[in-house]
Amino acid sequence: MKKYIVLLRGINVSGKNKLPMADLRQMLDDLGFYNVQTYIQSGNIILQSVKSKSEIVKMIQEGILTKFKYDVPVIVKTRNELEKAVENYPYPKENEKIVGFCFLEKSISTKEIEFNNKGKDEFLIDGDVIYFFCPNGFGRSKLTNNLFEKKLQVKATTRNLRTTLKLLELVTK
Repeated sequence: MKKYIVLLRGINVSGKNKLPMADLRQMLDDLGFYNVQTYIQSGNIILQSVKSKSEIVKMIQEGILTKFKYDVPVIVKTRNELEKAVENYPYPKENEKIVGFCFLEKSISTKEIEFNNKGKDEFLIDGDVIYFFCPNGFGRSKLTNNLFEKKLQVKATTRNLRTTLKLLELVTK
C-alpha cells in the first residue's frame, strides 16, 4: 500500500464549493481508501491506497461529483514527487509567503508561456510543477491556476511553501 497526496482545486475558496472535511474524509473512507487525513480546509488530503494515481483521481472526482455535486480537479502526487518539487525549487525560500508551487495533472514539455507580467513575479515550468516566486505576494500576482490551465491546457492547483512542507511532513509519518 502506498501513501499519496491528493490536491483538490477550488474547495472552500471564497465561499464556493463548500465541502466539510469530515464529510470528505467519510466519503474517501467509503471509497476504500485507508488512513485518510485532511489538512486545512482547502482540499489537501493524505491517504493510502493500492490503486494507481489515475484510478485514485477518477474515484475521487466521481465521488465528489456524485455526493457533493462539485466537479473539481483532482491532482495526485507521491511523496517522492513532493520531495523533488521542494528540493528543486529554484528561487529563495526565506519568505514562505511569496514561494509557491503549481502542481499540474501531468508532465508537460512547454517551458515558456506569454502573458502580461508587469510585476517582478518569476516562474519556472519543470515537467509537472511550476515554481513561483512572487516578491509582491500572491494576491497581486498574475500567476494563477486559470492562467496556466488556459495557456498549457492542463489542470493545475497551487500550494504555498508552508502547505507543501506540511503535506510532505504528513505523508512522511
